[in-house]
Amino acid sequence: MRIISICPSNTELIDYLGLTPHLVGVDDYSDYPEVVESLPRLGPDLSINMDKLESLKPDLVFSSLSVPGMEKNIDELEKRDIPHITLNPQSFSDIADDLLTVGKACGIEAHAIKRHHEFTGTVNRLKAFGAKVLNPPSLYWEWWPKPVFTPGKINWLTELSEMVGARNIFEDVDLASVQTDWDDIVKRNPDYICLAWVGVQQSRVKPEIVKKRPGSNELDAVQKDRIFVLEEALYCRPSPLLLKGAVKLASLLHPDLYNEE
Repeated sequence: MRIISICPSNTELIDYLGLTPHLVGVDDYSDYPEVVESLPRLGPDLSINMDKLESLKPDLVFSSLSVPGMEKNIDELEKRDIPHITLNPQSFSDIADDLLTVGKACGIEAHAIKRHHEFTGTVNRLKAFGAKVLNPPSLYWEWWPKPVFTPGKINWLTELSEMVGARNIFEDVDLASVQTDWDDIVKRNPDYICLAWVGVQQSRVKPEIVKKRPGSNELDAVQKDRIFVLEEALYCRPSPLLLKGAVKLASLLHPDLYNEE
C-alpha cells in the first residue's frame, strides 16, 4: 500500500502503527522517525505540491485539520478525487481513536487495536500519577511569542498538564488555541513557563527572551528560574509522541515522585 502523510502528527501516528515502510511521500516538516528524511518531500504542510503528490500514485493520503489552514489541501484532494482521510485530533482519546481509524483503513486492524490498548494504557498510568500530586503547579505554555499564542481548554496540552500533575493556566478558556498578550500572563502568574514554539528549533528559543519582557521579574516562574525550553515535536503535535513529552515533563516537575521506567 502506498501512503502519503501531509503533516507531522500523521507521520508520527503512522510510524506508531508500524506503517512507515509504506510511506512514499511526506510534507516538508515531518521529521520523525529519521527514516522519513529520505522520502520525497511535498512542500510545507499548508501548501502541498499536489501535482507531485498525485505523481506518486498514492493509495491513501492522510491530512489533518489539527493544522489550521489545511482545508485548502483537503479541497484539492477532493477536487482531484485522490483517496484521503482527514484526522482532527484535539485530545488523547482522539489520538487513540485515530490509531484505529488509520489501522482499519490500511488493513492492519488487529495490530491497531493492540497499539490502541498500549497507548491508552500509558495514558491511564500517567493520569494515575498526576492524580497523586496534591498541589499541582500551574503551567504557562507558549506556542508563539508575538502575538502570544497558548493552548486553551480544548487542547491536548491541558490534558497533558493534568497527566503530569500540573494545570494549564488557560484551562478556563474554552478554545483550542488562545491569542492573548503578555500582561495577561503576568496577571495569571504561573509557577512554570513552558516554551515550545511551533516550527522553531529548540536551540533558538532562549529563556532570556522571556526575562526581558515587561513585568517578567514579578513572575514566580522567573524569580525561581522555572522556565523550560521544550522540544516542539514532543508537545505541539497531536501524536503518540506526546507520551514521551509527558514522561519528560513529569520527571522535570516532580523528580521526587516520578521515576522513569
